[in-house]
Amino acid sequence: RHRCPHKPTRIYDNGQQPCLTTEYVEKYPKYSNISPPRSLKPKQEYQVHRGKMEGITTFKSDYVPYDIVKRPFRIQEEHKPKMGEIELGTTYQKDYNAHKIQPVTLVRPLERKHTTGGKLDTIPTYQDDYRSWEVQRRETSKVEHVYHPPTAKFGNSTTFQDDFVPRELNPRQSFKPPCVAKLSDVPFDGTTSHRTSYIAHQLEPKFVRSKEEYKPSNRPFEDLTTHRNDFKGLPGQLAKSCKPENAKVRSNIHFNGVTEFQDRFQPWLVSMREIRKTREYIPPPGNMDFNSTSHLDYVKHEISPAVPIRPVSNGIRTNGPFQGNTTTKEDFKAWGSCRQEITKKQQEIPKPTGKFYDLTTFRSHYIPHQIIPAQSFKPVQSIVLNSAPFPEETMYRTEYTPKKPEICPANYPSPPGYVYVNTDSHGHKFFRQLTPEFSESNSNPIPKEVAVMS
Repeated sequence: RHRCPHKPTRIYDNGQQPCLTTEYVEKYPKYSNISPPRSLKPKQEYQVHRGKMEGITTFKSDYVPYDIVKRPFRIQEEHKPKMGEIELGTTYQKDYNAHKIQPVTLVRPLERKHTTGGKLDTIPTYQDDYRSWEVQRRETSKVEHVYHPPTAKFGNSTTFQDDFVPRELNPRQSFKPPCVAKLSDVPFDGTTSHRTSYIAHQLEPKFVRSKEEYKPSNRPFEDLTTHRNDFKGLPGQLAKSCKPENAKVRSNIHFNGVTEFQDRFQPWLVSMREIRKTREYIPPPGNMDFNSTSHLDYVKHEISPAVPIRPVSNGIRTNGPFQGNTTTKEDFKAWGSCRQEITKKQQEIPKPTGKFYDLTTFRSHYIPHQIIPAQSFKPVQSIVLNSAPFPEETMYRTEYTPKKPEICPANYPSPPGYVYVNTDSHGHKFFRQLTPEFSESNSNPIPKEVAVMS
């Protein structure tokens, strides 16, 4: 098929009409007037209902209008205050006796005396209520699966091993220039402006500050702190732990040392780790001065170590009874109180006593009608089976004539078997084909000219 590549360009002349002559137009066989198949798809149009609409509904036919009577409005009564005085007394005011309150004095003993020798026999509620039970170990319901390693060797190959063909890798040649510094033959010129312009001056002697002499204090060192001054060690008894004993669950069955990890684990040969040799330490030359300012100026004092003031671990027991009276128990008196009743407002509208009549106007006047459902005009979705064979012949199969595919000579820059003639104003090249033609009297072929457009 020829497609003209010179149509959008005008390199030879400025003609107004394009060239419409192609090889497809010349060789195309024209058929009779055949209209395209008609579409059976329905048009998407609104179908107007031609019948008349009756505007009467069941509500319009059954509804009977009634006269609306306004609800009688109740006139609110005028508020008339009650005569007399309001008694504002409460039960709290009647029962409460005012006391003269004085500031509370601390009932703290000047010196706490702890008597020893008595035994405090107390049993806590947790120890009294708690009973230790003999707990037996629950048997496991796990099914034992004994692993048996396979005896045969695993020799199945994978799809990658079957399909993979090893090939030799040909790395690409790198065109990157080598990162090598180019050495110059010219000697290095190390003269700078600092070296040429710098003038060396003589340095002044460094200022040395005189060392101050340490003067120790004549007063003794006071090592008494506020904690030592205020703290007085009071002996006390250590608290007894109520935590139950952590009894270990033991079994008399002999332990088998073989585990699943030991069965499945296969030891691998491990190479020794490469030890990196450390560099040999080379001490710096010269002697090191270990004296510091703190070491030179420090004056040692003879101070005895502090004695820790800890409470005595041995508990002191008393024989006397436990004094459980406190200032709160002595001064606080429990009063008998009763719950105050809720003050409710009296209902002005009395509650109805008769039976509720729940019949409405709609229920009394409603007349039920039989509902007739609308008829559906939707076609039944049923497939009609036909026993006759399906006619699969088409117009394309009956009228199609197979032709031999030919290569268009316009695809070649110089078609074989053609002779160039000329080029027109639109850029089309015309060639002449030499076809042999035999005459009746002479057997020699006579060349014939055929124009081919490219």
